[in-house]
Amino acid sequence: MAWFAANMPVAKSELHYQDPYELIVAVILSAQCTDKRVNMVTPAFYKRFPTPQKLAGASIEEIYALIRSISYPNSKAKHLKGMAEMLVDTFHSTVPSEVEELQRLPGVGRKTANVIASVIYNRPVIAVDTHVFRVANRTGLANATTPLETEKQLTRHIPAHLRPIAHHWLILHGRYVCTARKPKCTECGIKAYCKLGMQV
Repeated sequence: MAWFAANMPVAKSELHYQDPYELIVAVILSAQCTDKRVNMVTPAFYKRFPTPQKLAGASIEEIYALIRSISYPNSKAKHLKGMAEMLVDTFHSTVPSEVEELQRLPGVGRKTANVIASVIYNRPVIAVDTHVFRVANRTGLANATTPLETEKQLTRHIPAHLRPIAHHWLILHGRYVCTARKPKCTECGIKAYCKLGMQV
């Protein structure tokens, strides 16, 4: 973590958003889809549905029309509408801050809930996506076979005050350096700790 703190002092989500509602929309859309593609779609989406109330009142067809270039648009359209309806009906149109409450929302699994809790509310949680899972297990920060066990191990090893930014450090490192198929080990500042890097 010391290397990341020194070399990546500013790290944040690459999704575009202005408030908690916009972020939860973007994170739901980002499942198995690139942030770049999501950022191409969300400006028009936010303009059409600027509030949970507007989204809750929309039809599945209206939502689908705006997100059809995103992966799994049918299921995500249903999730977005259901999420908005629950925000309005159960949470008074406010995105909850607790992971357990967030996971009650349609389309919001543990990873998404941790992203919202961490990014918006600075909760000391770690969201484990494919990048975090890969980097953590390659570098020895974790030794796990599932995202949940990886999350538990990272939570034990990373101090609470660093967890919100550590999530971004690991994502960005996995996205641009420690890639799945052709990791850039010669450019990696933490290769000395990595199973792959030590072979370079």
